[in-house]
Amino acid sequence: MFDISAPILTTFIVYLVVMIAIGVWVYNRTNTLSDFALGGRSLNSPTAALSAQASDMSGWLLLGLPGAVYAAGIGATWIAIGLAIGTYLNWLFVAPRLRSYTERAGNAISLSAYLDNRFEDRTRLLRSISALVIVVFFTVYVASGLVAGGVLFEEVFGVNANLAITVAVVVIVVYAFLGGFLAVSFTDAVQGTLMFLALLVLPLIGVGMLGGFGAMNDSLNQQSPALLDMGREASFTDGAWGGGESLGFIAVVSLLAWGLGYFGQPHILARFMGIRSTRDIPAARRIGVGWVIVTLAGASLVGLVGIGLLDQPLDNPETVFIALAQELLNPWLAGILLAAVLAAIMSTADSQLLVSSTALTEDFYRAFLNRDATERTLVWVGRGTVILVAIVAYVIALGGGGVLDIVAYAWAGFGSAFGPVILLSLFWPRMTWAGALAGIVGGAATVLIWRQVDVLANTGWYEMVPGWIVATAAALLFGRFVGRPPEREWVGAHGDAPEPVASERS
Repeated sequence: MFDISAPILTTFIVYLVVMIAIGVWVYNRTNTLSDFALGGRSLNSPTAALSAQASDMSGWLLLGLPGAVYAAGIGATWIAIGLAIGTYLNWLFVAPRLRSYTERAGNAISLSAYLDNRFEDRTRLLRSISALVIVVFFTVYVASGLVAGGVLFEEVFGVNANLAITVAVVVIVVYAFLGGFLAVSFTDAVQGTLMFLALLVLPLIGVGMLGGFGAMNDSLNQQSPALLDMGREASFTDGAWGGGESLGFIAVVSLLAWGLGYFGQPHILARFMGIRSTRDIPAARRIGVGWVIVTLAGASLVGLVGIGLLDQPLDNPETVFIALAQELLNPWLAGILLAAVLAAIMSTADSQLLVSSTALTEDFYRAFLNRDATERTLVWVGRGTVILVAIVAYVIALGGGGVLDIVAYAWAGFGSAFGPVILLSLFWPRMTWAGALAGIVGGAATVLIWRQVDVLANTGWYEMVPGWIVATAAALLFGRFVGRPPEREWVGAHGDAPEPVASERS
């Protein structure tokens, strides 16, 4: 455990002050709910890319993924491969169409509003249920960020876990409350840069300490060949590494299936909606995919370096990044890299709180309770719901659980509920509102009950796989036979999303 040395404490304080200062600066530019939720669709390519990926990865990138590799070897990196592929496909296929379609769909500022307008749903069920799914799963997702914040503060400052989670939630809420979409995006870009540098510097220093990649490979292979076997999951028992179990087809597919989640993550899709033009997307895709490849490789390498360098096995594998920073770096550099863990946590939690507050404000409060609310009122309702969601997430976080485990559950929930429906909404113009609703309900319900089913059947499948299958089947079946297709034309002459007409840009 770290002592609360002046360099580390100073680094944390400076980091937090800078983040809050950015929030204060943009606070004065947030005058409408559209400003608060999407920042006027004004993000440039680098900001959109770094913001999307930083908000995507969360604390699990520096805690959960290195911990998984530290506990099981390189076999755990199938997750990283799936995520890298999913990131590329999401930027390639979803980003340009979603940017155009959401503007055409009444300049929708939330995913629920887009689906409502896209499918011309007169029942309003699609809007309300999709918003409910967003709020429920994001509340669980935010809880994972608070758990990660608790782990960080407990390991660095030695405080009680519950107190650490309390500190984390207060910091995150203050920051999210002050900022709107622009504040979150600008700070996420800074945080993404910090995360990138941390996952570049720490593993390279560790590999150097081991004598290079060849020496590291020899060291790990000597401890157990399973550590470097993509087809096996190593295990540490009785003070030594064992061969573990073969991953098998189900395990590999389940790990790769994490990549399917990208198509349905509202906080990532919001960056696509907020980029200033479809012409900015190719550059953003290159930046974002490059960032993801480097950081995922670095996080995986941190886990392997931890196996080779740390003398004693860690009680909590998810602290391997923190332990290596303590072992290898001077306090000033360690403080900067540990601030990257806090950056990863905050960059996701603030985005998720913002999307949740937008759903509650736009899709419940204004849509059903107060259609004539002023923009000023809506902005303050949005800020109030940030606090509400954070309180519920705080209670969940106090119940404990591993960071990767909580993230896996929420990631599957969003990916299954929205992924197939978003793709069909962009590429199947005759899809109906009933198909979209059936896909969302089917995907979300499958994820919610699958763990209970799996306890009895012991299938080993990650919830994302059955969730995606059920959601896709339900959306196709109901989309083909139930409800009326939208009357509006949604596909251009070349199969692309048509650019918004002048009246729709206003």
